[in-house]
Amino acid sequence: MPTLDWQKSSYSGDGSNCVYVASSPTGTVHLRESDNPEVVLTTTAPRLHTFICALKERKWDDA
Repeated sequence: MPTLDWQKSSYSGDGSNCVYVASSPTGTVHLRESDNPEVVLTTTAPRLHTFICALKERKWDDA
């Protein structure tokens, strides 16, 4: 497996809890969290796009 070029999400800000994303030559998208970087989730760009859009549409209840 080639070395991945991890980039911090722009939504992570300057905090210590950050989400990182990388893509491989095959088009697989890799996601990890800074507190547990050895755990890597993989998906495809279209599925990640669908997931992010669903999160944006969701009405979050803080109560």
